Amino acid sequence: MTTTEPIAATTATRLPCDIDELRTLFLFERLSDEQLTWLCGHGHVEHVEPGILYREGEPAASFYVLLDGSLALYRRVGTDDVEITRTGQVGVYAGAWGAYLDDRVPQTYTQTLRVLEPSRFYVLAAEDFASLMSDWFPMAVHLLEGLFFGQQSTQAATGQRERLLALGSLSAGLTHELNNPAAAATRATATLRERVAGMRHKLALIASGPYDRDQLAQIIHLQEKAVVALAQQRASGVVPSALEVSDLEDALADWMDEHDIAEGWELAPSFVAAGLGPQWLDGVATWVGPDILEGAVRWLAYTLETESLMNEVQDATSRISSLVGAAKQYSQIGRAPDQDVDIHELLDSTTTMLERKIGDGVTVVKDYDRTLPPIHVLAAELNQVWTNLIDNAAQAMDGHGTLTLTTRRRDDWLEVEVADTGPGIPDGVVGRIFEPFFTTKPVGSGTGLGLDISWRIVTGLHHGDLSVTSVPGDTRFLVRLPYSPTEGPTP
Repeated sequence: MTTTEPIAATTATRLPCDIDELRTLFLFERLSDEQLTWLCGHGHVEHVEPGILYREGEPAASFYVLLDGSLALYRRVGTDDVEITRTGQVGVYAGAWGAYLDDRVPQTYTQTLRVLEPSRFYVLAAEDFASLMSDWFPMAVHLLEGLFFGQQSTQAATGQRERLLALGSLSAGLTHELNNPAAAATRATATLRERVAGMRHKLALIASGPYDRDQLAQIIHLQEKAVVALAQQRASGVVPSALEVSDLEDALADWMDEHDIAEGWELAPSFVAAGLGPQWLDGVATWVGPDILEGAVRWLAYTLETESLMNEVQDATSRISSLVGAAKQYSQIGRAPDQDVDIHELLDSTTTMLERKIGDGVTVVKDYDRTLPPIHVLAAELNQVWTNLIDNAAQAMDGHGTLTLTTRRRDDWLEVEVADTGPGIPDGVVGRIFEPFFTTKPVGSGTGLGLDISWRIVTGLHHGDLSVTSVPGDTRFLVRLPYSPTEGPTP
């Protein structure tokens, strides 16, 4: 249950305290009569009408134990109070239960308690509860302190390891992705150097050969037409099949054999790449004449190959630039911790960084609402959320399936949905996936903190909500971020 309406505070009436009633509670059943008398002397019983007993974030003044009635506990998520539990079990406790930790932790209520029906509570002031714990259970207090702070340290250390593991994985993937275009650019540059040297040689032959002014002008004109044809073929995005390419190359090689051009099969791929076939070369033969046909065809082939190599270098360097830009966007280097961002830029940079982990067998569908306005968030932290959700989805699909990223606006909330077509999360597990250290991955494959960290970033830092629904073939994680939170992101 979620409520956005303020609920009136409750009213309370003091009642007598009965040590025999306290003795029936599981918290106090092993205490002596002297201790029970101390509890009644320092505490009291309250009759409480329905309403809010205390609110999350207020100073934790009292420790409450339910004697009869029922209550509900809420946590603040954005502008909503989300119900986390509802009970009528006698003896349940809430309030300043962490008072024994003194000022080492913030002494505020961590939840909102709402009384659902006329109820009775045993109430003990926070300072009396702290004294009780220290005086009656000194060893237990030391054990609890060690457990509490040890768990905090362990969770922080493991959370840092989770981040480092993710960073190491992304770095390895980015290095691999950068190496491919860098290697392609290196190969293309080396070949280009050879071809340019060859063209210089051809230029020397043309300059000393039997070419008159008009023939040279015609060759230059054909050269420009061939380059334009290559650019148009590249812009069209049409990629012929391997069989079609083979047939075209065979046809061009046959044409060159018929026109006494030696080793024409080496020249054919350059013309095929530009979409130029035997019919176009027939025009070349008509324009330049048989005496200089071979020299002209070779010059045109060298021109096309050189242009193709420059295109390869351009594509490779553009890919490197794109990857570096995505890495900068992902890491938010040089940017303010909290800022107004286009959520799609964050999603795109994360998918770019994770391309290798997602794999070629997974189809990525981006169902974006590009009209969404910017939202004020902690961008680097949200990128960690997208990393965890997308990486989990990719692992669930095991290299095959569809990953769908959806953005939309519902009222004053921005929603991002990450859906996959994997086997789904078992019913007995889905309710625990946001628990720290809980994981369904094999031993050594995960820390169980990825979703816990994501939940904390979304709910704690951004006052949003993170939920999941799952059936076989359709698992959806929904992130909801408020456009107008009661307070900004918490750095």
